[in-house]
Amino acid sequence: LGAADHGWSCPSPGLSPLVAAMVRGPKKHLKRLNAPHHWMTGKLGGIYAPKVSAGPHKSRECLPMVIIVRNRMKYALTRTEAQAICMQKLIKVDGRIRTDINFPAGFMDVVEIEKSGDRVRLLYDTKGRFVLHPVDKTEAGFKLGKVVRKELTKKGIPVVVTHDGRTIRYPDPLIKVGDSVKIDIATGKITEFVKLDVGCTVMAVNGRNQGRVGTLVGRDAHPGSFEIVHVKDARDATFATRLSNIFVIGAGGSAPLVSLPRGDGIKLNIFEQRDLRIKRASA
Repeated sequence: LGAADHGWSCPSPGLSPLVAAMVRGPKKHLKRLNAPHHWMTGKLGGIYAPKVSAGPHKSRECLPMVIIVRNRMKYALTRTEAQAICMQKLIKVDGRIRTDINFPAGFMDVVEIEKSGDRVRLLYDTKGRFVLHPVDKTEAGFKLGKVVRKELTKKGIPVVVTHDGRTIRYPDPLIKVGDSVKIDIATGKITEFVKLDVGCTVMAVNGRNQGRVGTLVGRDAHPGSFEIVHVKDARDATFATRLSNIFVIGAGGSAPLVSLPRGDGIKLNIFEQRDLRIKRASA
């Protein structure tokens, strides 16, 4: 059957009816059941969830501003109230005012509300959920970025690209892919860098061990497959994950460059979690 048999005409003679009936452009909605689990939005709270705007972080690896303001900080009860707060230009992400309530804030980003004195850094807990970790004014002035790409531009200028989409020109020649750089938020310049070497302190930012912190103790090369690293935490528990899943947060033998959320990245088993809940409830 052709287009005429269905009672409609094809908009373009060279276009098949199947292609003509398809939607155009990216999706503008997100059902709540399809939203990332770590947003912790209630299943019965409505049909839709915030659709993340295009930005420096992937849509499933971020927290939109409306979730931060309404669900986490509790400064708003509704989306409309959260939008009113953002439109007053009260909220900064990495030192820049953001009025888009769907703007994606991701790992290591610093969210600041000067009017209330709130300064938080987005980190992971050991269950893979985002934690709004409070930081002081000094620590809020910098962030860490993982180098995901290093290349020369068409004009021969060396640049590195970080996990949050920053392109930084003329980096130190010793910086390689996988290293972490300490970025001054006010200037966007690299002030320090940490090499990805055995002995450095790392945090797992993907995979089953997301949020765990430990010391890199080994690295296995698997040509043609994924490179595997072995990490030992403060309790001498060892886990293995892909090389691409770890984020360097400190050099060997020194404290992490950023403060860690409650628990210090040590994963507890279900019995330890139960005992901790009982202890907190009785306190």
